[in-house]
Amino acid sequence: MALRLAQRLGGEIISVDSMQVYRGLDVGTAKPWPADRQRVPHHLIDVVELSDTFDAARFVSLARQAVNEIQARGHLPIFCGGTGLYFKAYLEGLGATPPPDRAVRAELEGTPLPELLRELAQRDPVTFGQIDRQNPRRVIRALEVIRLTGQPFSEQRATWTQDPSTANSGPATPFFGLSRETPDLHARIEARLDAMFRGGLVEETQRLLALGLAENQSAMQALGYRQVVEHLRGQRALAETIALVKARTRQFAKRQMTWFRHEPRLIWVPLQPETSPDAAADLVLAASSVCPGAASTPSCRLPPPEKG
Repeated sequence: MALRLAQRLGGEIISVDSMQVYRGLDVGTAKPWPADRQRVPHHLIDVVELSDTFDAARFVSLARQAVNEIQARGHLPIFCGGTGLYFKAYLEGLGATPPPDRAVRAELEGTPLPELLRELAQRDPVTFGQIDRQNPRRVIRALEVIRLTGQPFSEQRATWTQDPSTANSGPATPFFGLSRETPDLHARIEARLDAMFRGGLVEETQRLLALGLAENQSAMQALGYRQVVEHLRGQRALAETIALVKARTRQFAKRQMTWFRHEPRLIWVPLQPETSPDAAADLVLAASSVCPGAASTPSCRLPPPEKG
């Protein structure tokens, strides 16, 4: 759909995906095909090596640079992706949470996950109830902030402070979310992951292990890769691994919807199983024209998707 919009509006796409930034993570992150990237310029894809780290601050910096370059060419920047934190950081500015501390991070990374979860439950029950407890990277970051500031991570996220130097949202910035009924969404997840495994996800993961994938805690959180690494190490059979990745992806999709459902500026565009990319682009354009300045006009927004 973003490709169709870019072609119609003279746009270029900025990927808002925390894993497509890594070179080599191709099949498992569903990067756009080379032909699509030739047809429409894409940005923030393949910008760091597996040995590098990447965070919201770097995303904001690179995204601002890409926007300036795109607009200088007289084109329209189109942000597309599902990393909610990156959207929030770009639109509202970076929060006031402290930067990573190597000593604290090293200590936390050397602690078993069950112990980290016990500490998080004791020091910040709100975050413990909301966080993805199967994602060590997020648990470690929450505890790192708590240890460095002495305050619950949930309170600091709730009081996200806008920094004018990093905020990029205007009152008329259109911000759309695509929603599907749960059975349709799950069917698409099944088909997408079957295609990924047929397309060489296991072979790609094996190749990336030789390049240091297992040492990059951020990249290892990309859905599919950790589970395939465990399969390659003999922890489970391939069929069981595929089923596990599908289950984790369904859970992740639900968490994504929970995040974006609380985004007040989002204009929801419901899609049906038969909705083509061109038809989806039509719906977005119609919502934008019917609701000029819709990002600041709550009465224009379509209702958010139901929970489930």
